[in-house]
Amino acid sequence: MDCSSVYPIDAVLFRCPSCDGLLDVHHDVNPLKAIPATEWKQRFEQRFRTGQHPYNSGVWGKKEWVLPGIKDENIVSLGEGATPLVPVPGLAGPLGLAELWIKQCGISHTGSFKDLGMTVLVSHVNDLIKAGKPIRAVACASTGDTSAALAAYGAWAGIPVIIFLPEGKISTAQLVQPLASGATVIQLNTDFDGCMEVVRDVTADPSAGIYLANSMNPLRIEGQKTVGIEVIQQLAWQVPDWIVIPGGNLGNVSALGAGFELLLEMGLISKAPRICVAQAAHANPLYQSFQTSYREYRPVKAQKTLASAIQIGAPVSYRRAVRALERFGGVVEQASEEELANAAARGDRAGLFNDPHTGVALACTEKLIAAGTIEKGQKVVVISTAHGLKFSEFKTGYHNRSLDGVRSDYANQPISCEPDVDAVKRILDGIHGSV
Repeated sequence: MDCSSVYPIDAVLFRCPSCDGLLDVHHDVNPLKAIPATEWKQRFEQRFRTGQHPYNSGVWGKKEWVLPGIKDENIVSLGEGATPLVPVPGLAGPLGLAELWIKQCGISHTGSFKDLGMTVLVSHVNDLIKAGKPIRAVACASTGDTSAALAAYGAWAGIPVIIFLPEGKISTAQLVQPLASGATVIQLNTDFDGCMEVVRDVTADPSAGIYLANSMNPLRIEGQKTVGIEVIQQLAWQVPDWIVIPGGNLGNVSALGAGFELLLEMGLISKAPRICVAQAAHANPLYQSFQTSYREYRPVKAQKTLASAIQIGAPVSYRRAVRALERFGGVVEQASEEELANAAARGDRAGLFNDPHTGVALACTEKLIAAGTIEKGQKVVVISTAHGLKFSEFKTGYHNRSLDGVRSDYANQPISCEPDVDAVKRILDGIHGSV
């Protein structure tokens, strides 16, 4: 928020009427502080992956820190969060890191971290509707993952959903998800930023009864902030040196910062990790601003990138992201198309199955290590924002060597062979030695 105006949580607002800035949710921390840090840790541990609604959700297991006033029966949850934090020694060793973990946010109901924010937003809308607010639909602009999450959670709650997508700029898997959930999908001949302008106008008139679900809505941030809290919990309340996260519309880095602020304020940690926002070089307005120490900021016309979910040139959460980065010693790095594709493939060779956005984060991690910004022997967590299966065209194109401008250093293809044991042995001898 850019001024001191305060509004109730049930006000249907998306920007501050006084200053036109984005809104943030602020918690009364005094009752929360009355509970000792050791008790919060114990409470969160007891709830983690429990079968009891709503605590079977990684988000709602931290309900008091997210949306404490909502009735449990109005919570719309599909079991989001509580995703694996995977150590990857096959990458950590060659990079000289003490530890490297991948937070697999894509192992979620719709296959991306967007579920974390959408469960809170749709639950809040459900609560507002039950209280008599005249909301007839929820709408978003999307590069794919947001639309899948909103459509699924809206379908579960019986709330109509309207999706605006940039035509021809998302993967087939991402397009089919909102269609399968029954959402009204409108493809616009523009990019994400153009879709964002349309959805802002559509939702601007309160009499229309269409609720905005993009990450400028602070309820999304409340759910997404749990990923940082969850990482620290999974590390037994120890803090890594760095967290690296892909950045497009930049709500996710703002959310990370919000989670760390609460952890610090409640005494569960005594220091916070540094943050790196990783951007594709084809859509890098935050990176360019970082080069001027944020003195200058200009939206860019995002070019086509394999990391399509972060192909955003005018991020709505820019100012939020800068605040988080300045608070937590953050940096911004960028990755070219070839860098992100090969970094994703190197991760796959260590047992992962990376989406291109995780490839951006891994490539930027490598570049920061090479520059000495991330020091040898440090501990790093990379946030994987989506499941690789949502980007099968990217994986297929890489291994077919058909991605424009990319030299696929780790391409792998099946070997054709007659169904003959001797022929098979000859192939295996050539690859693995005598068998």
